[in-house]
Amino acid sequence: MNIFYFDHTLQGLLCAIFDAYKIKCFPDLLLAEGEIGPLIVDTTHTVETMSYKYQRVSQALKKKLSPFALTQIRYIWHAETPESKMLLFRYLCKVLDSAKNIEKHYSDPDILAVKKLAKKVSAERHYLMMFVRFNKTADDIYFAPVAPRYNVLPFIYRHFQQRFADQKWIIYDESRHYGYFFNGETIEEMTLLDDKDFLINNKINATYLAEDEPQFTALWQKYIQALTIRERINPKLQKRAMPTRFWKYLPETWTK
Repeated sequence: MNIFYFDHTLQGLLCAIFDAYKIKCFPDLLLAEGEIGPLIVDTTHTVETMSYKYQRVSQALKKKLSPFALTQIRYIWHAETPESKMLLFRYLCKVLDSAKNIEKHYSDPDILAVKKLAKKVSAERHYLMMFVRFNKTADDIYFAPVAPRYNVLPFIYRHFQQRFADQKWIIYDESRHYGYFFNGETIEEMTLLDDKDFLINNKINATYLAEDEPQFTALWQKYIQALTIRERINPKLQKRAMPTRFWKYLPETWTK
């Protein structure tokens, strides 16, 4: 078994591809630096991330793939599933090896897997844009906790920057312990010093909420109830359109 160690960045993965062709050795497993590998190993290689390597691979991919397929690469990387790193590595090598565009050759299992996984990540991105709910904190920052299946925050924050350009807000991925803070002018990545204190049972600790926030939450719940047509309630359809894993973040689904 051949193992490549890299810095666990997309640029690092592109550098791993560069090294594989250079040393004519292709990995069976990609591991982050410091990650423990299997007991039986044939060769190991540590990838050094350097700009000229990933830029060369990136330029080659841009010549062979459509803008849509290039976006899929980012989706696969941010999927962060156990198989996604090696899947992306194999897919990109096949792209580079082919003289023709192969992004729609779905008879190839890796290309089909890329399509399916990218579609799931894209769907999660859309779900998050629909189901983010902000609560106002005592320091006048609107805060929204989330826990998406895939690491899709980098794909959605600009949507909220355009939509809420006159407000300060934070979208925080509590499962990955990071988020994005918009201060009214710029966006920066951030993390909470103690998210277990700030977030209790997927909700903001009441001591950190603005004084009138519970009243606005109650008004929102009453508004949703007033809009609901009892005779047309369809739980199966509701769960299909609004998966239950998001309900813990939606005030309109909270029971008193």
